[in-house]
Formats: sequence, structure tokens, C-alpha cells
Amino acid sequence: ETRKGKRLTHNLEPPPPVAPPAGPPRPGGAPTLESGVLGAVGHTPLVELRRVSPGGRLRVYAKLEGHNPGGSTKDRPALGILRRGIELGAVRPGTVVVESSSGNMGIGLAQVCRYLGLRFICVVDARTTAQHIAILRAYGAEVDVVSVPDPETGEFLPARLRRVRELLGSFPSSFWPDQFGNEENPASHREGTIREIVAELGGQVDYVFCATSTCGTLRGCADYLRRQGLGTRVVAVDALGSVIFGGPKAERIIPGLGSGLMPGVFRAGLAYRHTHVTNLDCVVGCRRLVRAEALLAGGSAGGVFTAFERMQEELPEGATCVLIFCDRGERYLDTIYSDDWVRQRFGDVFHMWADETEAVTWWT
Repeated sequence: ETRKGKRLTHNLEPPPPVAPPAGPPRPGGAPTLESGVLGAVGHTPLVELRRVSPGGRLRVYAKLEGHNPGGSTKDRPALGILRRGIELGAVRPGTVVVESSSGNMGIGLAQVCRYLGLRFICVVDARTTAQHIAILRAYGAEVDVVSVPDPETGEFLPARLRRVRELLGSFPSSFWPDQFGNEENPASHREGTIREIVAELGGQVDYVFCATSTCGTLRGCADYLRRQGLGTRVVAVDALGSVIFGGPKAERIIPGLGSGLMPGVFRAGLAYRHTHVTNLDCVVGCRRLVRAEALLAGGSAGGVFTAFERMQEELPEGATCVLIFCDRGERYLDTIYSDDWVRQRFGDVFHMWADETEAVTWWT
């Protein structure tokens, strides 16, 4: 635990470099999972945010997971899950991969399946953005849209999962990645995302802020930090209306944040603290972030940034904080970064980000 004016140090060996996931041997020099575009998954930039902590009392960094080749942190579990499926013989030539996704996991899987020559069907719902769907189709994925939520819960996720089960039974060889329950999901972040952060900062990380949905990032980060004996505290950022950390029901319109079902990889006690953010919080966070740091980040990143802004005065001076940003903002140009969409959804809220950040420039 870090106290004001004092930082814990740890006698840790530097984590080894994270190698790209290796695929099984292939005859005739054919591509493996460590070749081509898939070899670029991971090792994303960690950049310092110099304009978000008044007076520079905190050191703040952003892990830019949108720099993965498929555009999000979901490239990591997508590759890890399919690699393990190949190793176990569950994925082979002719296998049809079917998964439920709000967008990014589907894109990660579509990329790997395109590279391996596998058919992929992605089950989405009405909240998935047009950009996500367009990218899925560009990779050659088939998109199956669920338009009616589950009648008992009012959530789309149970309805999507029912559709996945229907599709899986339609093929002689099919594979369900099951991102909410597959242990390769948190493993990909344990051996990748957080290991990279700790290595780059020499083990000196006091707080990690991450969004929750499948809880793969949360679980992977928490597991690694505990195994290494680090006192880093993980702050979980959940959507208001999500079932993960409870709370009142509310409409959720930001893809990739919160869940309508409890994820199978979730474990109690992973987070030092959790906090809820609203749809508007995510929009405001994204808009403030691009004004302050010129970072065009995705919707869940806006929620993470808002959570940090609210907590930062409580954090001890000199603390090192890392915010994990799951994807980039290009996928939200018609929503979060559209003034018309924002006005239609939330009214005249533009004053919430057109404040002191307007005056922050490189010259000052």
C-alpha cells in the first residue's frame, strides 16, 4: 500500500518479454499464430498524461489498447482463446466459430479467423455501432443481429447467448469462444496487458483503473499483481445498470462496459474499489480527454477517465496511476463524438467539457 510521501518498493525480477502466442507447428512453412498480423497483438503504448492532474501531483499513464492491430484490447483474448482451441483440437480446418459480442471481441475474433481461413459468425444486438458492424463485415465475418432483448431480464446478452447456442448446433464442427467464461480471457491480460505495464514502470504502479464487462482485464490484472506481491490497487469501473457490482437498473448504451449477466471469470475481491459511471459520464470523459490530451478514445475509456477524475483528489500525492483504454474513438464517431447524437440523447450538455481544458495547449 502506498502512503503519502512513501512508495513501496519490491524486490522483483523484471518480467520477461511477452512473446506473441505461438501456434502449433505447420507443415511446409505455412503461417503460424506468431506470424503476420497476429504477431503484432500486444506491446501497446503506455503514454504519460501530463494535463489531467492539477499541479502534477499524480503521475498518470494511459495504456492504449486501441493500438492492437484489430483496434482494441479484445485482440488479446481472441488470439489466446483460439490458440488454446487449436492446441486442444477443438478448432481445426472447417470449424465454424460462433460468438456473442457487442463489437470489439467480435472484431478480434474476425481478424484471427480471417487469418486462419475459418468461418466466423458474430451475434450482436441493436446497440452495436454501425462502425463495429462494418469492420466485422470487412473482415469477412457473418453478422447475426438480435433485435429483441430477453423478456425476463430486459437484457440483450441472454438473448444473444441463446442465439449462439442455436447456431452452434447447426454445424458438424463448431466452436464457442465463451469470452465471459473462458479462462484464456483473463490469462491473456495476466500474461500480457498488466505484465507490460508493470515492466515498463519498473513495478512502481499504485493504481490501475480498468473497465469491466467480461471482467477478463480486471481478473487478469488482479491475479498478476497478487502473484507478484505488488501492492497495486485495482479500481473497477462498471456501468450503471450492470449486474457485476449491483445497483439500480438503468439503460446501458455504451458498448463494452458493464454486463447483463454475471461473468463466469469474475471472482469476488478482485478490485480494491469499484465505481459506477453513466452513459453521459462516458461521453463527457471522452470529450474532455480529447480536449486535454488529444486522445480520441472509445466509450469505455471515457468512463474510466471520468472515474479517475472523480477519485484523483483522494489519491496520495506522487501516486502512479495507469488508466487502461480499451479501444479508439473512430468507432464512435456517429455516437459519442457526434454533436447531433449527443444533443438528441442528452440535450445541451456541451458545457460539461468546454471549460478549463479549452485553454490547455502545448504552448502553455
